[in-house]
Amino acid sequence: MNSFTKFPQDFIWGVATSAFQIEGAATADGKGLSIWDTFCQNPANIKDASDGLVACDHYHRYRDDVDLIASLGLDAYRFSMAWSRVQPQGKGAWNEKGFDFYARLIDALAEKNIAPHLTLYHWDLPQGLQEDGGWLSRDIPARFADYAAEVAHRFGDRVASIATHNEPWCTANLGYGNAQFAPGVADAKQAIQVSHHLLLSHGLAMTAMRAQQASAKLGIVLNQWTADAATDSEQDRALAELEYARSVQWFMDPIFKGHYPELALRAHGENAPIVQADDFKHIQQPIDFLGVNYYFRAFCSAEDPPRQPPLEHGRTDMGWEIYPQGLTELLLKLNEEYPLPPIYITENGMANPDEVTHGVIPDLARIDYVRNHLAALFQAMAKGVNVQGYFLWSLLDNFEWNSGYSKRFGIVHVDYATQQRTLKDSAYWYRGFVAEQKVR
Repeated sequence: MNSFTKFPQDFIWGVATSAFQIEGAATADGKGLSIWDTFCQNPANIKDASDGLVACDHYHRYRDDVDLIASLGLDAYRFSMAWSRVQPQGKGAWNEKGFDFYARLIDALAEKNIAPHLTLYHWDLPQGLQEDGGWLSRDIPARFADYAAEVAHRFGDRVASIATHNEPWCTANLGYGNAQFAPGVADAKQAIQVSHHLLLSHGLAMTAMRAQQASAKLGIVLNQWTADAATDSEQDRALAELEYARSVQWFMDPIFKGHYPELALRAHGENAPIVQADDFKHIQQPIDFLGVNYYFRAFCSAEDPPRQPPLEHGRTDMGWEIYPQGLTELLLKLNEEYPLPPIYITENGMANPDEVTHGVIPDLARIDYVRNHLAALFQAMAKGVNVQGYFLWSLLDNFEWNSGYSKRFGIVHVDYATQQRTLKDSAYWYRGFVAEQKVR
């Protein structure tokens, strides 16, 4: 990896986190409850029966965490704002103490010359809005646009970028499709309607933020994957085509083409979303960047039981196939199908069962994972895809949603009993790799 041609001089190297996964301080300084606070109150929802009440205590330790990022020589930090921290009910009064926290975080990043990349929504809807119907309600997109406008007004000239949503596919399909995530609903029709309201909220928020005339680049972050047929059979090929239409194209087509993919609409049948006049006009607002989160591919088999992928690179601790070349294939496919703005790889990384041995965490599997995915990214860029940055997921081990603290994605180990942070070997490797990239 170290021998291939260097990434562009102005390429952005960063790490990423999200509010609920690291902040803790669940009710501090006037913060309202989110749907994840509520979801965790039922221990059966989380594999280790844990919650996000303390998490990595980043709310109180943010300065130390910013120092960690600086020590790695990185350019940028991607984080999310907890909506219920700055607007406890998701409507009505703003919470100045909540905004003060993010102002202090942004100040600390500025002191270290680290560019802040802010995400407005990483799955933690204020519980007050959930009680009004949550993302199933047609009213929530307007509430989200109000929130986006306020954040852009306050911070739009102090952050490098603002993303509306992180992975709306997960909000819809895991929150409403199979109940794995908050709010814990399992209803296919609701999931598809929720996906439409998420897209509508993105479009309304883009318009609301543009009106603030802030300097931050504005966009959205989507989790994406290639869908590969397990065999050359007609059934497998059809399954792969439908999977791609229902996942990637379902969010990309409305944003870039102003309609849903026909194949997915037909498959959804009576569950297709209710779309009002002008919805696509709102959704199809121009974006300054597209964030792509890549972890794995879809391997589509119509056999029973389904045929399994060959696992050339093994699996992560989440059970996900490691398939670096899928990143090259995905980016080339997107570049062919859509008039893309600049792309950031906003998340890429792996869960690994890391253990501390004499103060050292030799996570060689993670180093291989990142190295191979960067090589795949470089290949896509060499073939003309305009990628301008890479954010490794994640800075810290953290609350991994319905897996609780049982899965570790960080390049920094967190001892949750003491909150001690320990750099893993992958952190030292990443620091060295980025430093080498900057030598010209």
